[in-house]
This record gives sequence, structure tokens and C-alpha cells, in this order.
Amino acid sequence: MADASQSISKVLPPFSIWGVYASVAGRPVVWGKLVMRVLPDQQFQGTIQFRGTPIPIEGSWNESAQQIVFHSPYAAYSGHLTIYDDVQIQLRHLVLTGRLRMLPPPSLQAGEYGTWVATTDINLHRESTTKISYRIFRK
Repeated sequence: MADASQSISKVLPPFSIWGVYASVAGRPVVWGKLVMRVLPDQQFQGTIQFRGTPIPIEGSWNESAQQIVFHSPYAAYSGHLTIYDDVQIQLRHLVLTGRLRMLPPPSLQAGEYGTWVATTDINLHRESTTKISYRIFRK
């Protein structure tokens, strides 16, 4: 039997694509896409893409606190997961919200802080993880 620290997340899908929005220093960045693959030991890796080029990310996920921390070469992100089940349309909405800090060069906004929101939906009664979709959260 696998040790609990070796388990894969039961909340985050093993592979998911999220719509993401960020603003830095009060200015909107752009809409983008966050791709995550959950690994053992509460780790994950993937890409974040705001302007056409996927940027590698890696981070960790705290299942019990439902908190996420990850970084790219340009920014460090931290956030919290909220889940909304909509039984009428059979979707579970996953929403990550948090803060980000721009890292030193090559980031053009080095040292600035901001916020980010990422969303994805999954079928409430999914038989497999292939039924994952994403939508962009708009205020």
C-alpha cells in the first residue's frame, strides 16, 4: 500500500487546463492558460501562458489546506482553491485565487505584486479525467 505522502491529489485533477487572469500593480496583464499535471508528494508541474509562449512552472499543492504555491522564471504565485458544485448542470467549478510577485529580471515588472484567478470545470460524475474543460473567469 502506498504511503499517504506518495498519493496523488484527490481534489485537483491529475491533468487540467485552466483559464487564468492576472493583474500586476493594479494593471491587468492579459487572459491566459494554466496547464497543470499533478505529481506524487503534493508536487505539480506544467506551463502558464499569457502571450503565446508557454512558460514552465513547478510548485506544490497542500491538499488539507487547499493551498497552492508555484513559480515560473518571471513570477511566484500563491493561492487557495475554492470548489463550487452546480448539480443542475453537473459541473464542479474549481477556482484558484491568490497573489503573485514578479521576480527579478528578466521580468519587466520586477518586484511588483498582483493578483491572479484561474478556473476550470470538471464533470461532477466523471468516469475519467479526460472530461476536463476550462473556462476563463470574467468579472
